[in-house]
Amino acid sequence: MDWLVILIALVAVYAIVAYFIFRKKLWTDTIVFYGPVMAIRSRRVGFFDRLTRFHRFFRVYGTFGAVMVILVSVAMVGTLFYSLYLSMVYHPAPTAVNDVRNFLAIPGVNQFIPFTVAVWFAFVFTLVVHEFGHAFLARVEKLKVSFIGILWCVIPIGAFVEPDEKEFENLHGLPKIRMLGAGITNNMVAGLACFLLLILLLGFAVPLQTPLINSVYKDYPADRAGIVPDSVITSINGVPVATETDVASILNTTRPGDQVVIVTEKDGTLSSHALTLDSWPQNMSQRESGFMGVTYYDAGGIKQVFSSFASPLGFFIMLAIPIYIILSPVEWGQFLILVNDSANAVAWSVPFPGYWFVVQILFWCAWFNITVGLCNAIPMLPFDGGYIFKEGIDRLLDRRGLIRYSGYIVGAVSYLMIVVLISLFLLPTLQHM
Repeated sequence: MDWLVILIALVAVYAIVAYFIFRKKLWTDTIVFYGPVMAIRSRRVGFFDRLTRFHRFFRVYGTFGAVMVILVSVAMVGTLFYSLYLSMVYHPAPTAVNDVRNFLAIPGVNQFIPFTVAVWFAFVFTLVVHEFGHAFLARVEKLKVSFIGILWCVIPIGAFVEPDEKEFENLHGLPKIRMLGAGITNNMVAGLACFLLLILLLGFAVPLQTPLINSVYKDYPADRAGIVPDSVITSINGVPVATETDVASILNTTRPGDQVVIVTEKDGTLSSHALTLDSWPQNMSQRESGFMGVTYYDAGGIKQVFSSFASPLGFFIMLAIPIYIILSPVEWGQFLILVNDSANAVAWSVPFPGYWFVVQILFWCAWFNITVGLCNAIPMLPFDGGYIFKEGIDRLLDRRGLIRYSGYIVGAVSYLMIVVLISLFLLPTLQHM
């Protein structure tokens, strides 16, 4: 399997480089190892001090964020348990979501995350936004920041801010929760900001009637003639066509059994196809004209979906798009243009060159930030939500002289959440074995 070969190659290269650096003790002040994870860090953190002048704003921002994180954490726990309940009751069939390679958020290996410049930009942007949030609030709460850096294990798996350990241990209550929740807060705010910019930018895309084939009916004339999806019809019987209306005008004059020659263009290559038209299927509107068996990319319908993004339902549709493009490519493949290069671009008039690349950057910045924020809010160590939960339990039990039980409670909840997450991935496969 190609993805497995790529993954093994990446792991091997990383292992060789990491082992060489570790054995030769290179750059010891910059690179440290936590097991197989390489931390690349820097002491250049003075620029965070400049923001302390806005300490009042950041404390209010941090307090708002702490409340939001707690609410999101509760919502995530409820969602996970409800999803587990549905899985146990309805026994859904396993899908690509349950594939082991999709457990890893490695672009190009994970089926839902393509290997593109836009994805990698968004990935790094998300890490920076998250960790800078912790750093800002650490300085606002008068904690010394010793290091900032990136965690690397084959790919960048995270970023970190390392406050002074003693000062951090002595910080308690709301100030500590503000600092711990600042990364999630930043992710959610940045994600929503990118989402709003995405909605505004999509408003400038104008749908065209380009006869771009979206799908081909199996065993119908177009399929038998070798016409493939993502092709644009350029002429019929030598007559140039530029819109779906042009195609319909010609085909409406035909009858089943008529022969037509259709020229299509795909990736800059023209192809000629001789078709013998069929009758229309009984489950479709009955017409006397000939039927070739294709559907077109519906740019107008997609534009309406873009317009609906500015709603709670549209927000969740946006989050689901990368997954459903893989699970249901015929229906959802029309949204591919939001996440990767696509032939669908020919069906749109856009305001400037590189428009769709900017759209993809905004989409992935919104997707990664919101997804990372939601996942990090789960009350499970080592997620930020787990540390926030621990701080809340510590303060609650400390007042009653029961602080010694805090570790047991936090550990039990963390293990419970791990079991729930693993069960959600494994149950569909186990139930259909």
